[in-house]
Amino acid sequence: MNRILMYGLVCSLLIFVVFLYFLQETKEMDVIQYFPIDSNSKFTSYGTSLSFAEQSDADEYEVTWKMSSKSDQTQYLRQDVSLLYVNGRLKGIMNKWEENAQEIEKEAKIHGEDSQKYESVTFHHGEIHEDDLPIKSVQAASTDALYVIDSPHSTRSFFHKPKTAEEKEWKERLDHSIQQQVQVQWKKLLDYYQVPKGQYTAVPLTELAKYNDRPLPGVPEGESERIYGQLWEGLYKNYILGITDTHSNHPIQSYIPIILFDKNGKHLMVLFEDDTGKKHQLIQYY
Repeated sequence: MNRILMYGLVCSLLIFVVFLYFLQETKEMDVIQYFPIDSNSKFTSYGTSLSFAEQSDADEYEVTWKMSSKSDQTQYLRQDVSLLYVNGRLKGIMNKWEENAQEIEKEAKIHGEDSQKYESVTFHHGEIHEDDLPIKSVQAASTDALYVIDSPHSTRSFFHKPKTAEEKEWKERLDHSIQQQVQVQWKKLLDYYQVPKGQYTAVPLTELAKYNDRPLPGVPEGESERIYGQLWEGLYKNYILGITDTHSNHPIQSYIPIILFDKNGKHLMVLFEDDTGKKHQLIQYY
């Protein structure tokens, strides 16, 4: 009896250990982690797109939100994560990862009404494991913006860049309104954490993609790629996963985070407020 009982306990323990192993594997896979950039690998294509999908009825419409990327070789882990902001507020998060993959593609339809500015920024990431060599990675970011004009006083229209005088006027009106709202939010965060704004270069999260091919402001020479990757790693763990874990069944309303780069080249800071009103400060030292 004792042998049978002992055998059963050992089997149960082994099953539990295996369960924990796979659970841990799943958790580790669902995390973007920076590794040194592989100079011998790259993305052959990557992008974010927002497009007017269709008109649901006289008052509503749909927007297609898509992210995609393709690497030049199959990689141990491929992952893309995309953030969508509508009039400066976070509307959704799209995430996809695959093992031993070369290509990532995912899209979603967003229900909309009234005049809106849609902004999306995506981080594309890949882990490269080769035998006993150190783990390396590839990374890139992409962005897109779409204006949908839906007013009783004009015909419904949409554009990425304004071409007519009317479109330019709508763009300026929406941009000004959104900027006013996010500036108020950012000022509250700066005041709360007593941040001397003059010591930092401020960059909205939605503008991070423009630093794909140029150095981040004020960072030490030759360190931009590492700091950029570690910044996205921190955003994923502390901002993106925090929102998806807490608000999976709750409308997301938080404003675009502000990223502050120290002009003395020592650190960067991310400030944001979540849906509960709780303020957050993330600091990354170089």
